Amino acid sequence: MINLLFMVIFSEMAVIMVLSFKTPFRKLTLMILDRVKRGRGPVVVKTVAGTLFIVMMSSVYSTMKIQKRWIEDGAATPTDQILMAKHLLEATLMGGVLFLALMIDRLHHYIRELRIRRKSMEAIKKQGPGFEDGKPNGSDKVKALEEEVTTLKGKLKHLESDLESKTKEMDAAEANAVALRKQSEGFLLEYDRLLEENQNLRNQLESLDQSLSHSGSKKNT
Repeated sequence: MINLLFMVIFSEMAVIMVLSFKTPFRKLTLMILDRVKRGRGPVVVKTVAGTLFIVMMSSVYSTMKIQKRWIEDGAATPTDQILMAKHLLEATLMGGVLFLALMIDRLHHYIRELRIRRKSMEAIKKQGPGFEDGKPNGSDKVKALEEEVTTLKGKLKHLESDLESKTKEMDAAEANAVALRKQSEGFLLEYDRLLEENQNLRNQLESLDQSLSHSGSKKNT
């Protein structure tokens, strides 16, 4: 299951990287996400996310249960250490999967919003010079056109500020994804270290058992 979770995390990170940069694959990825959000797609995604969240909470509960047993017994066995590391790693990876899925959803939403905003800005920019250069007859028409131009300029400034804020949010989302990847790599290294320590403890126990058996056979002789 851990290998599967790592594959899902790396796949989600690849999708985030594709969405963050303007490449030929970005349009294809957006089309796929658009199709996923149609029909029964959102229901299926929510069902899978809910199931994953329940499993994650189960792993967290198992970790807390093992930790409580440590406190009560006053010592931790190698098996408990391995189980706790396994449950902790699984919970972290499942939380990372859910977090990255949320980031992909938000990035897709913001990219669509940015496209709509840019199209609106282009339309406003095309209309603006035409109103300013035109020479209509009558003072009322001139005032009406001037007011409309002022309104359009205000909308343009508002759209530019929205575009800047959305760009900052996308940069923050990318930074969070990179930080989560580094955290997952740290947990994997800690898991490998615990496995190695457990193997060393088992080897020591086996050698101790062999020594005791050898000494016992000598006494019997």
